[in-house]
Amino acid sequence: MRFMILIKATKDSEAEVMPSEQLLTEMGTFNEELAKAGVLLAGEGLRASSRGARVKFSGRTRTVTDGPFAETKELVAGFWLWQCGSKEEAIEWVKSCPNPHNEDSEIEIRQVFEAEDFGAEFTPELREQEKRIRAQAATGARRGHATFQIASPATAALSHRDVR
Repeated sequence: MRFMILIKATKDSEAEVMPSEQLLTEMGTFNEELAKAGVLLAGEGLRASSRGARVKFSGRTRTVTDGPFAETKELVAGFWLWQCGSKEEAIEWVKSCPNPHNEDSEIEIRQVFEAEDFGAEFTPELREQEKRIRAQAATGARRGHATFQIASPATAALSHRDVR
C-alpha cells in the first residue's frame, strides 16, 4: 500500500523560516532510515503559499487566485510518498519522525488509490495507458525532470524551501 504523508504548514513555514542544522540532520537521518527500509518512494518540501496559486474549476470556467492563503492549518508544507504494509505501519513511521517544525505541528496520512481500487471502470485500455504514462514519468525522473524525486536527504525538513 502506498501512503501520502502530508506535512501541514505552520506560521513559520509560511514565513519561510528555515529549519535548523539540527533539524536538517535529524530529518536526513530519518529519511535514510525510510530509504533503507524500502519505505521511501518520494518526498519534497514546498515553498510558502505566497509563492503559489489556486485554480478554481466551475464548469468550463477557470479562476486563478494567487497566494498567500489564509488558513495555514489547512496548507501543506511538504510530503512523502511511502510504501508500507498497512496504515498502522505508516502511523508508526510518522510517530518516529522528528517534529518537522520548531513548533507544534501535524502530519496527515492518506492512502493512495491503486489500480485495482477502480474496478471495471478502469478498463484494460486505461490500464495500458496508465502503464505507459508511468514509464514515461520514470524516464523523465532519470533525466531529472519529474516532480517525484528526492532532491536531498533532508528534503522533507525543507518544507518551505526550493531544494533543487
